[in-house]
Amino acid sequence: MRIFFHKLFNWEYWPFQVVYVPIYFQWAFYALRERHIFFFNACNPNIKNGGYLNESKKDIYDQLPKEAYPTTILVSPDADFESCNAERERNNIVFPCIAKPDMGLRGSAVVKLENSEQWLNYHQQADFKYILQNLIPYSSEVGIFYVRLPGEENGRITGIVGKEFLTVVGDGKSTIEQLLLKNLRFAMQLSAIKRQGAINLQEVLEVGKSKIIVPFGNHARGSKFYDYSDWITTEMCLGIEKYVKQMPDFYFGRIDVMFKSKADLQAGKNFMFVEVNGAGSEPTHIYDPKHGIFFAWNELCRHFAYMYRISRMNHKRGFRYLTFREGMAELRMHNKLNQTIQNF
Repeated sequence: MRIFFHKLFNWEYWPFQVVYVPIYFQWAFYALRERHIFFFNACNPNIKNGGYLNESKKDIYDQLPKEAYPTTILVSPDADFESCNAERERNNIVFPCIAKPDMGLRGSAVVKLENSEQWLNYHQQADFKYILQNLIPYSSEVGIFYVRLPGEENGRITGIVGKEFLTVVGDGKSTIEQLLLKNLRFAMQLSAIKRQGAINLQEVLEVGKSKIIVPFGNHARGSKFYDYSDWITTEMCLGIEKYVKQMPDFYFGRIDVMFKSKADLQAGKNFMFVEVNGAGSEPTHIYDPKHGIFFAWNELCRHFAYMYRISRMNHKRGFRYLTFREGMAELRMHNKLNQTIQNF
């Protein structure tokens, strides 16, 4: 009941379908105007479906310079594990490392693998393509929303979200499970943490000792989000653009980065891409608990308008929209894969 009322009175936990009610009307207006429901694929023409449905993380990484992201390989679920391990060694991917679906779903099935045994277990359970990736040698993470209109020399950063990983601090007597239950945000993640089995929940931490339980900056995985839009600098935008402008026809999306320090990030240096999200990106700074639902609706509508404007401009440049039949086929495929990943 405590969790139920916590969700009820904090809009950030409301169902996606409720939070996005204004977008449905906005989408309908734009779709009628363009006579295409699935206009979003023209937003980022060189990413499958503009980055809204069924896009491959590995394909996006391959468009970036190698120094922009950690060493990454794509693994097929039906591949022989020994062959996969040999490829891991050839590419100098070491444990601990990250495994995550090639087509992501709000942090689902993202796991930090401590050793080859955990990887084997992941590989045997995965019914989807996934990537294996070295850890990034920085501890802080933000999501940077980037927008550039076709024809513009430089784009802009429209929002930054800071992420506080799900972390507990020991009191010398409580188990990790008990510490999680004391925080409603964390308690909602307990079943998923138990299911993955990577954390000894009966461990008692020393007084003041902190432990990251979920090392992923994802709202659906227990991270707390903060609006850091006041961090934005011209140098930061130029540092991000140094990489994203090497991606052909990339105009709209959220770039998740890990960085050494705030000062370095604002100077546009010492950071690395976690991933690049396209037309389906959320301006996740809206999830800062200080923001109300009306702020969130305003930001969602503002960014959706950017996405539509870019798509329309690219369409006039010759990039086609998805037909209704193509879009529905992609949507069915997306929903099927989502269900597989959620059941992982």
